[in-house]
Amino acid sequence: MAGKKIAKKATRSTARTIGLTAEEKAALKETIADQKAAARGLEGEKALLAKIAAMKEPDRGMAKRIHAIVKANAPSLSPTTWYGMPAYANRAGKAVFFFQDKAKFKARYATIGFNDTASLDQGELWATSFALKELTPAAEAKIAALVKKAAS
Repeated sequence: MAGKKIAKKATRSTARTIGLTAEEKAALKETIADQKAAARGLEGEKALLAKIAAMKEPDRGMAKRIHAIVKANAPSLSPTTWYGMPAYANRAGKAVFFFQDKAKFKARYATIGFNDTASLDQGELWATSFALKELTPAAEAKIAALVKKAAS
């Protein structure tokens, strides 16, 4: 039996460090809450606007402006929520684009991101998310162009 390693029994502390963070667990719980809300009829734009309203400034203001940008530049995308974040889905119901406020995972900046359903493929390597500290006219123009391309 020499050479056999005996597996250590996982303790509560090792299970916590190996598993999901508290923020990740909260995001999963929000996903379940989103699904339950959708079953009760609170989905789409209502759910998205509720998520935005719950954010702190300056993220709330950025999220409102991004919502307007998406509606104007990618009307084929439907407002929804995704892991508790404002998101926009394609006709198949798959999230294409999302806004993550900085409080979501205790980050120092908000993030906009694109899932693999976005039409952004450019060669072997392309960006799928961007940090957003403030929403300038230049940033708005870039987001508008990316969202339009992602929805195509």
